Amino acid sequence: MICAEFFTEPNGGLVGFSISGHNGEAGEDIICAAVSSAAYMTVNTITDIIKADARVTVEDGYMLVRILPKEIGSCQDLFAGFKLHMLGLEEQYPQNINVSYTEV
Repeated sequence: MICAEFFTEPNGGLVGFSISGHNGEAGEDIICAAVSSAAYMTVNTITDIIKADARVTVEDGYMLVRILPKEIGSCQDLFAGFKLHMLGLEEQYPQNINVSYTEV
């Protein structure tokens, strides 16, 4: 199962996310491909286009992205779009994807 956890401030602002797990065999699954592609697009936009101050960790089957609170304004719409994408995938594939939230 793929687990997507979104990190929120008490006021609801998104400050990051983590993605962990696999669905099926690595490199062979369309659900994993959809999640990975969207996650990398989000991270690349934050770091290379917006140039936000972000901590990014990527390891086999795991991605962590956190921004500083000062970056919320420039990254909020991008995080919201990624969250919407993940919720849509969770709705389509409830046995394969779980979306959760953690207040930080």
